[in-house]
Amino acid sequence: MCHYIESICIEKGQIQNLSFHNKRFNTTRKELFGSSTFINLENYINAETHFERTKCRVIYDQEIIDVSYQPYKLPSINNLSLVFDNEINYKYKSTDRNRINQLFDLRNDADDILIVKNGLVTDTSFCNIALWSGMEWETPAKPLLKGTRREQLLGDYTIKERNIYLEDIYTYNRIRLFNAMIQFGEIDLMINKFTLKNTIHINS
Repeated sequence: MCHYIESICIEKGQIQNLSFHNKRFNTTRKELFGSSTFINLENYINAETHFERTKCRVIYDQEIIDVSYQPYKLPSINNLSLVFDNEINYKYKSTDRNRINQLFDLRNDADDILIVKNGLVTDTSFCNIALWSGMEWETPAKPLLKGTRREQLLGDYTIKERNIYLEDIYTYNRIRLFNAMIQFGEIDLMINKFTLKNTIHINS
């Protein structure tokens, strides 16, 4: 059975972006299970004892099933393999990552993948992205998953939504990867033939 996940960053004993996690968590419960009871994740998370960056993983369906904690190390990402898949769907953050994992396994010698769906750039295997236009940071308007940090960055006008077509990607000069655990700017790559490599079509 498929369950759903909130991956929450704890740092210096504080839960990061709690309101955005609560919103997505309760929206998922309502849309998939018809649950209208609000649950505050803060009541289920022991943050005070975690001072280093820690990944809190909440597994749930209609109710919370499990809460676990793991020290987090920033991954080393230096290049991405372009993968085309027009059928992939990951609207809800779930434990079923089979399709994403299949695409990730095709990356050859790249560190991660950048998924293109119907001609539009979306996400990597575990991050939302933003690209620098020379004037502003633009993020795909149709990501696979609307991440909590993405929502926070949109809310404070750090990034702006736009449909980003693959043929336009080299008009940008930098790409940033981010998610609940990775701060905006911690993974920042120049866009060139060395950072975007290979082209793999699954279905198109």
